[in-house]
Amino acid sequence: MAETTKTAVAKTALPKDIFNVEVPNHELLKLAYDSYLANSRLATATTKQRGEVSGGGKKPWAQKGTGRARFGSSRNPIWRGGGIVFGPRGNENYTKRISTTAKRVAVRQALTIANLEKRIHVLDFKPAGKTSDTVKFLADNKLDRKVLIVVDEKTPELIRSTNNLQNALLIRANYLSVYHILNADAIVLTPASIEVIKKWLSKGEK
Repeated sequence: MAETTKTAVAKTALPKDIFNVEVPNHELLKLAYDSYLANSRLATATTKQRGEVSGGGKKPWAQKGTGRARFGSSRNPIWRGGGIVFGPRGNENYTKRISTTAKRVAVRQALTIANLEKRIHVLDFKPAGKTSDTVKFLADNKLDRKVLIVVDEKTPELIRSTNNLQNALLIRANYLSVYHILNADAIVLTPASIEVIKKWLSKGEK
């Protein structure tokens, strides 16, 4: 593994129009955060309506003469074991859409907050494909909590070296999200990833 030093920080400047923007409030950040979670949600919950619950073919008791309320089926939704009214059906759409412009502004704001909190570290990350390489890299740079490693491209060596670590998440620069940035205790940016971020988020770029 290539030796990693703190000198990499001095050689790569963080563009101010991305890492030092105005954050008037956190409304847009929350919108982008909630959007990421909603778009990741799967509609796996499903319930049965009264016509799908087994049993209930026989009328519980006679229509008249018992003194009790009339019922046609024990699968009635108000009975225990009956069908579910207005329950999830497995085809719900939970996605929340925000515009591309708003998303990029939110990412810039999140990166600004991370930069002000000194959670961003610009370092060379070139493991040889072993988990021990990443473990040593994190230990040498005193990164022992949730670490977001941002690279320009995911190579097989990078994936192999980070896949088995619970406290390290590898992500491509153009897939950065407010969710990942705000939840990371430390963010490692490679010099090449900063160039990708600049092309993606700089003002005036499409």
